[in-house]
Amino acid sequence: MALLQRVAEQGRRVVRFTLDGRPVEALEGDTVMTAMLTNGERLRRTEFADAPRAGFCMMGACQDCWVRTEEGERLRACGTFIADGMRLLSNGEWTS
Repeated sequence: MALLQRVAEQGRRVVRFTLDGRPVEALEGDTVMTAMLTNGERLRRTEFADAPRAGFCMMGACQDCWVRTEEGERLRACGTFIADGMRLLSNGEWTS
């Protein structure tokens, strides 16, 4: 089940990406955070208690929204725009 539900403004181009190995869609101009949370229950799991995290400050200051791509690249989900073909993980390893 998705944490966020889109209720308006759906006229933008569809962007296709992969989240935890499954194909999903977002809208052009969405941040990675919006794209992930409209398609899943979390951005990632915390490294301290294995609890779900969904971002906190929404402006790139708190460090809570870091996610990884399948290739291992770290992205700040609140400040990175979704792009066609991104392969994102919400269940990655967070020790580095």
